[in-house]
Amino acid sequence: MDVKKLAQEIIGGRRLTRGEDLSFFLTCDLDELCEGADKIRAAFIGDRVDLCSIINGRSGRCPEDCKYCAQSSHNHTDCEVYDFLPEKTILDACRLNESEGVDRFSIVTAGKALTGTEFDKAIHAFEAMRRECKIELCASMGFLDAKQLHRLHEAGVTSYHHNIETSKRNFPNICSTHTYEQKIETLKLVKAEGLCACSGGIIGMGETWEDRLDMALSLAELEIDSIPINALMPIKGTPLEDSRPLTEDDILRTIAFFRYINPAANIRLAAGRALMARDGKKAFQSGASATITGNMLTTAAHATIQSDRKMLAEIGRSTTPPLPTRTNI
Repeated sequence: MDVKKLAQEIIGGRRLTRGEDLSFFLTCDLDELCEGADKIRAAFIGDRVDLCSIINGRSGRCPEDCKYCAQSSHNHTDCEVYDFLPEKTILDACRLNESEGVDRFSIVTAGKALTGTEFDKAIHAFEAMRRECKIELCASMGFLDAKQLHRLHEAGVTSYHHNIETSKRNFPNICSTHTYEQKIETLKLVKAEGLCACSGGIIGMGETWEDRLDMALSLAELEIDSIPINALMPIKGTPLEDSRPLTEDDILRTIAFFRYINPAANIRLAAGRALMARDGKKAFQSGASATITGNMLTTAAHATIQSDRKMLAEIGRSTTPPLPTRTNI
């Protein structure tokens, strides 16, 4: 398969679908694959990089048994444990990220679903951020129902994040307390509500290359708008703590074929950027068009908003400029 020619066909309207033999993605020349993916990115997304940041709104004590997660009560990690954060803490973080030119800000919470008074607190926090800030608002709060998603939408949330994590085949190897099908149903509710659907997964959890292709195809079939790709950062105390970190070439190949299969989506770098040189500089030339920036959940982040902005400028990519510094007169 000539991947450069294929890139032009995708730009011209061709779409890759389940049932096609896509094994060539696993053996083709990596440089040519990345070059083609970058052309697709430029054609569909342009040179602007979407920056998002997150705050861990509730941490720890999650009843789900996801093998990668520091916040699962089934695992034995030293993650911080706290209930839903005070609204002022969230609002201050939102203002700070907006001032630094971040495009969107998300509250992420541990647990199967945010419910009850804590969900009400989240709604109030989103309403306050909508009043006082212009930054786009996002949420990641587990398996919410249609009414909860509608309440978030009314409160100012425009995007909802809910990873499928891996392929349907591999999912039971990663989690047994909820199902892949539940993930899909939640994303269908997100789409039905008219929210931007953000969903991706984690690579490096023992899946095959075919699992990664399957995940990319599933996301395309769901018409997902934003696809975060995490490279596993093994956490001590989790069942995956001894996993071998992925190579940069493996991460780049994955990002590139995700772009071929999901040409119009934002392919968003997430955890694991530290496994690549310059926090993933090459990835932005291999199909990536967005990133999480700043502190990232429970895994250490090396990149900062300032360093990301500098690196992206070096390769001719643009970001939202920071707000001008205000001085008292």
